[in-house]
Amino acid sequence: MATIELDKLVKRYGKMVAVHGIDLEVKDGEFIVLVGPSGCGKSTTLRMIAGLEDITAGTLRIGGQVVNEREPKHRNIAMVFQNYAIYPHMSVAKNIGFGLYTSRLDQAEKDRRVAETAAILGLEAYLDRRPSELSGGQRQRVAIGRAMVRDPQAFLFDEPLSNLDAQLRAQMRLEIKRLHQRLGTTIVFVTHDQVEAMTLADRIVVMRDGRILQVGRPLDVYENPNDVFTARFIGSPTMNLLPGQLVGHGGQPHVHLDGIAGDDIALQRLAGTASPGAGVLLSVRPHDLVVGAPQSGGFKVRGRVAVVEPLGSETLIHLESEGQQIVATGSGRTLPAIGEDVEASVPAEHLYIFDATTEKSLRQQ
Repeated sequence: MATIELDKLVKRYGKMVAVHGIDLEVKDGEFIVLVGPSGCGKSTTLRMIAGLEDITAGTLRIGGQVVNEREPKHRNIAMVFQNYAIYPHMSVAKNIGFGLYTSRLDQAEKDRRVAETAAILGLEAYLDRRPSELSGGQRQRVAIGRAMVRDPQAFLFDEPLSNLDAQLRAQMRLEIKRLHQRLGTTIVFVTHDQVEAMTLADRIVVMRDGRILQVGRPLDVYENPNDVFTARFIGSPTMNLLPGQLVGHGGQPHVHLDGIAGDDIALQRLAGTASPGAGVLLSVRPHDLVVGAPQSGGFKVRGRVAVVEPLGSETLIHLESEGQQIVATGSGRTLPAIGEDVEASVPAEHLYIFDATTEKSLRQQ
């Protein structure tokens, strides 16, 4: 196992900067997930760690050693790709053992490692089969096995579940989590799927436009986002975002929402230097904004039901209120009718407030 340290890491392609001097320390045995939209620099960062992309500037250390100029094969890390990258003409056993091809181990030790890896991944019954005879999830386990058999210092995963259907993705998430708990190896995992990030990571690294916006434990990032982008990217369905202004009432900050009828909303003390008259964005997660469950204080909104999405365990209710589109959650199994006027509410402690100009959080942590 090993630490991975990124010190002001930069990647340029000509005049285009893909990664802007990022800093990150991955602890020994930690499961880190880089998450963000396509083009945010997360896969480029992973490929620099792997040695598949040259580093333009900055320093990369693995296990305390600077590896900027070290060849991929000499970094003692293993990478699992999105498209499996296994050989169709080889058996499962030969695919798993391929990572040992150039090692100096004797054949008996190679066979032992392949058998041990197959047992961990539940592939013992498939060792003589070709990849074409396997399911997508089994092929991905073969790709993981080929990485595992080398006993690397760290694993790098580049969106390994994106080619699987929803059920297989959920299954493979569980298997990868169990694998990490069993092996305790350092893992850096790249995905654009915030559900994968939330369920797998010890810490999430939110990236946008080649920069790191926030690093933290999944629930910390979910509950205390630093900015609007992180707030809307982490959490599904995405957060409601309502423009308004700060107003003063007896020294306590309030928000007046533009275009929504109702009383100004009292807030707890704000962080930052926003003053009355400043433009703000009030945000609330649909799971916290509940229809038909009155709350004291906080935010209340009346709206007309436009769309109802029953999801089994909960129901998403899309409201139209004074031209604003708002998503709330229904309580119980009673579904409102399309066109019905309803009220939704949320306690003040579940409200988020951001500066409209900088989009940085104003909520005191």
